[in-house]
Amino acid sequence: PGAGEVLVRLAASGVCHSDLHALDGEWDTPVPIVLGHEGAGEVVAVGSEVTDLEVGDHVILSWTPSCQKCEYCVSGRPVLCQLANETAYQHVFFDGKPRLTDGDESVKSFLAVGSFGDHAMVPASAAIRIRKDAPLAQAALVGCAVTTGIGAVTNTARVEPGSTVLVVGCGGVGLNVVQGARLAGAKQIIVADVSEEKLELGRRFGATHTINSRETDLVEAVRALTDGRGVDYAFEAIGLPFTIEACYEAIRRGGTAVVVGQVADGVKISIDPFVMSDQEKRLIGSNYGSSRQSIDFPKIIDLYMEGKVDLDSMVTDRIPLDGVNEAFARMRAGQGIRTVIEY
Repeated sequence: PGAGEVLVRLAASGVCHSDLHALDGEWDTPVPIVLGHEGAGEVVAVGSEVTDLEVGDHVILSWTPSCQKCEYCVSGRPVLCQLANETAYQHVFFDGKPRLTDGDESVKSFLAVGSFGDHAMVPASAAIRIRKDAPLAQAALVGCAVTTGIGAVTNTARVEPGSTVLVVGCGGVGLNVVQGARLAGAKQIIVADVSEEKLELGRRFGATHTINSRETDLVEAVRALTDGRGVDYAFEAIGLPFTIEACYEAIRRGGTAVVVGQVADGVKISIDPFVMSDQEKRLIGSNYGSSRQSIDFPKIIDLYMEGKVDLDSMVTDRIPLDGVNEAFARMRAGQGIRTVIEY
C-alpha cells in the first residue's frame, strides 16, 4: 500500500444493483475494471502514514473515501467530498491513478474499491474499523445498501417519531429504508412493490401496510391509507422516473419526497413547479444515506448486534466469486434480497 492506503483481505462482498448498472452499460463506466463496492474484511498491510488502522483490524469498505480536508468533509458531509468526486467516482485513487494491472494494462477499481476480488487496496479513509465479533458477510452489506437505506431516513430526511412514510421498492435499499423508518419511530410505514414476495419482506422488516402497485394505483392507494392527505415522507428506492414522480405525488402538502434509487445516465423526471411552491413540497436527493461512515458504520453494526437491525435476513444467497454472473441474473429477475460473495 501507498503511504495513506491499506490492503484488505476481503471476507465477503455484496452484489449490488449499482454494479449491474455498470455491467449493463447504463452508467458510463471505463473498462477494464474490477466491479464490487460493498465489501468487508481484515486489514493485512498499512501504509507508512496510516495511524488509525493496524493489521488485523476488521473493516467495512466505503466507496466515498474522504479527504477529511475539503468544506464538505469538515462540515460533516463526507459523501460529497470534493476529492472523492474527482477520483473515487472516476474509479481511481487520490493521485488520479489505479492500483491494479493486467500485464502492462492498468485496471480500475469500481469506486476505488473493487470488492469482486479476494483483496482490495483502498485509501485508509475508505476502511472503517468495526468490532471483531460481527460476522463479516452481514457487515459487508453495511458498506452500501444498509447505510444507504437507513441513512436516507435518519440523516437525509430526519424523519420524526409519529410520521407517515411511504417506501417504493422492497429491494436491498428499500427494505433498509423500512428499517430506518421503524428505528425513527414512524407510526405508519407503507411499502409498495409489484411483487407479493417483496411486499411480504417489507412487512417482515417493519412495514405496517402494503400496496401492490401492479394491481392498484399507487398514489390513490396511499391517499386512501392516509385519509386523503398523503404521507409525510416518501422514499423512492428503485431508480425509475415514474416511481420518483409517483412519490412526489404521494406526499402531503409540506411533505418530503426523497430520491434514493439510482437511475440510468440521462434519465429525466417531470414535476409541476407551481405545485412545488404552492404546496411547499420538497424533492431532495440522498447519496449513501448522507452518511458519516466512520460514525454510521460502527453504529449500525452495534444496532445489529443488539437485535435492532436485521442484517441476517438480507443475505439470501452465498456464493463463490465464480458465481457472480448467476447472481446478476437473479438480480435482473428480481429474485432474493442480497447475494453475498464469500472468499
